[in-house]
Amino acid sequence: MNNNILEKKAVEFRNLAGLSDSDPIRFKSLLTKLNIITIFRDLSSDFSGMALKINDDRFILINSNHSLGKQHFTICHELYHLYIQENFSSMMCNTEKFDSSTKEEYNADRFASILLMPESAVKELIPDNELSKDKIKLKTILKLEHYFSSSRAALLYRLKSLNLISSKYYEQYCKNIKWSAIKHGYPIDLYESGNKDLSIGNYGELTRELYDRELISESHYFSLLFDLGMNLEYLNKITESNDEE
Repeated sequence: MNNNILEKKAVEFRNLAGLSDSDPIRFKSLLTKLNIITIFRDLSSDFSGMALKINDDRFILINSNHSLGKQHFTICHELYHLYIQENFSSMMCNTEKFDSSTKEEYNADRFASILLMPESAVKELIPDNELSKDKIKLKTILKLEHYFSSSRAALLYRLKSLNLISSKYYEQYCKNIKWSAIKHGYPIDLYESGNKDLSIGNYGELTRELYDRELISESHYFSLLFDLGMNLEYLNKITESNDEE
């Protein structure tokens, strides 16, 4: 999918969600408004999130071990799968890779970048004298990533895609991220993990209990998420058998 189409889809989604083209996304409010059952769990580092669509029901799983900024990007990535991708059912994702060899994951990463940081809003926050290639200053980068609640990697990719920074600039500002925020008086919450065990929406106390009690593995947990909404009777049988043990 080319960038023009992705830009159009991102604008349409913002309209659907009641967001202007410059509003930063308030993720918990958005997920609640869209009635997307969302679960945050500490998972392995190479797993960012998962999206699942069953009829009209939508589910998202987010790795709370990742930084808040990356979690926000991952949510936007999963929204592509749930609302834009055709004939979608489920996907396990490793986000912020921008790997063109995996078509829908590449589309989802680019859509997330556009949805999270609309071009007009990005440029509006950049001083005129920094709107040329490689002129943007660190303090502006910090302002942007905190306004959009974005990870540094996602923001730099967006700036590069808008031809505002080069690959050299990208590499330069990928380093010492927390320290740069501290030096400029910004909090570092955005760069740290969070939302552990948070759930948005009623996704079923049973599945959470099984996982929290370590009665099922991470892979089994994914399977139960698939079953939740398709076969609740099966989940009840699992609980009964575990109780008998």
